[in-house]
Amino acid sequence: MTIKRLSEETINRIAAGEVIERPASVVKELVENAIDAGSTRIEVTLKGGGRDLILVVDDGCGMSADDLALAVERHATSKLSEDDLENISTLGFRGEALPSIAAVSRFEITSRAKDGEAHKISFAGGKGGDIVPASITSGTRVDIRDLFFATPARLKFLKTERTETSAALDVVKRLSMAHPEIAFQFTNGERIVFQTAAHGTGLISDMFESRLTRLGAVLGREFMENALPIDAEREHFHLTGFAGLPTFSRGNAQQQYLFVNGRPVKDKLLSGAVRGAYMDYLARDRHPVLALFLEMPMEYVDVNVHPAKAEVRFQNAGHVRGLIVSALRHALHEAGHRASTTVAEAALSSMQTGGAMQTGGFSGMSGFTPPLHGRERPTLPSGFATPQNPAFAAQMPLQGAGDVAQPTAREMDDGGGANDFENYPLGAARGQLHHTYIISQTADGIIIVDQHAAHERLVYEKMKTALASQGAERQTLLIPEVVELDENDVQNLLSRKDEMAELGLVIEEFGPDAVVVREQPALLGETDIKGLIKDLADEISSLDEALSLKEKLDDVCGTMACHGSVRAGRALTTFEMNALLREMEATPHSGQCNHGRPTYVELKLKDIERLFGRR
Repeated sequence: MTIKRLSEETINRIAAGEVIERPASVVKELVENAIDAGSTRIEVTLKGGGRDLILVVDDGCGMSADDLALAVERHATSKLSEDDLENISTLGFRGEALPSIAAVSRFEITSRAKDGEAHKISFAGGKGGDIVPASITSGTRVDIRDLFFATPARLKFLKTERTETSAALDVVKRLSMAHPEIAFQFTNGERIVFQTAAHGTGLISDMFESRLTRLGAVLGREFMENALPIDAEREHFHLTGFAGLPTFSRGNAQQQYLFVNGRPVKDKLLSGAVRGAYMDYLARDRHPVLALFLEMPMEYVDVNVHPAKAEVRFQNAGHVRGLIVSALRHALHEAGHRASTTVAEAALSSMQTGGAMQTGGFSGMSGFTPPLHGRERPTLPSGFATPQNPAFAAQMPLQGAGDVAQPTAREMDDGGGANDFENYPLGAARGQLHHTYIISQTADGIIIVDQHAAHERLVYEKMKTALASQGAERQTLLIPEVVELDENDVQNLLSRKDEMAELGLVIEEFGPDAVVVREQPALLGETDIKGLIKDLADEISSLDEALSLKEKLDDVCGTMACHGSVRAGRALTTFEMNALLREMEATPHSGQCNHGRPTYVELKLKDIERLFGRR
């Protein structure tokens, strides 16, 4: 077999297979070129999902006739100084995009440098013509038609027009997030589907405001209302951006946007860091919405990993991951018990007006808890703790033996002082619905609390704090609990019994198919021991043998907290309800349970009045 040199056209088509995978790849390369050219406005037009037409117009610095001739040659670029691959400050640098695109399409590029003349050059399947004079006000215009006509095999693997258009639009949106100082427009056929004005000046003083405005244009107004600002520095690294509240989450990770030095990337390290930071607040099948921007000196990151430039390599990956995790956790901690506004909006949208009540009268609130007038402090459910607040202690209504009033339709007499709770963020407890939901009144609305979900979070946070400080306190069971299990589950539990004892749960073997529980974490109080042990057996059976329970501490604590919480269906006194509300206010992350679901819904008075047509 004789070795022969490939033709230049074939080489370009092979290179195009690496760089130009689909129409979205073309859009990415061209828009990045426009950004590198210092554009303030970029317009993208697609027809036929990019098969028929891709048109990108910018008002950047443009090119002279000589530069235009070099721009369509392979590995010719203005973006590298002295062949320095260690200091890449631009989005593009390989010099492959334009010749690769020209090799597989009918390609025309028109450009005009500032204070210069306009020129254009055309290609068809890699075969080019001469540079000729043209007409354009300024910047560059790239017109691509019949994409992949020269490589039919690639053409038949394209997705539907709608899918390809969506992928190209996503590229534009990602790049627009990193560059709020540039105006973008995306047109599908004759219809403008995405358009943003330039925001800010790029200065640090208004960076956050302009970036959030741009993110709102891409991710929607709801993201702006439920986003937490991120701003953290560690040595040479600076992380900024916005992250959504845990209750503002999605079923997939498609709305997680990560940028390194202004470059959109999809990196497993960064994605894993985000997942680790939210592990405490979201179930495994829920994903946060966020946009994070990581800036660092160029020598600390390698962007020359893949022709598509979507992957990067960090010199110190662990350092970067730690910065992301700590910054996100700090922002979530600062959010306190705040829940997303979408929770209230969803509640309002699901409500119906009174037209559905054709017969019957008002039935009142099921399980309505009467006021308390006595002086004896009641026993709180397990896990409750009175906040160390003098005003709280002085105002808390107390309960006397046998002093229970019948519920009425009048405003509750709170025994003096409970009305003052309306000025607290979660208000004053007014009743309980179906022994499951606490109704509280605030100064300007009402709040509905899921008592089990809320208390589950409180117990969870207490367990973690206790384990991190002095270890779990144990409570000996007066009557040891025998739990029957499969023989395999018994062996799995016994193999981890020393680790479980450190967490406050003491078990022993009780025959081949059962264990006996001698002690349990004191924080759990009265709980379903059998259910807890069975759930823990499932956790341990799915646990990698190389991992310890401490490494899975969050999951184990979550399982325990769920079983140690106030259950739905339990009647609470007014004192207990107010104690729960006050503790929620003092506990970080109490706006969502351990699975990322909201613990409360807040409805403002104006929203309620709108339901009844009063506004």
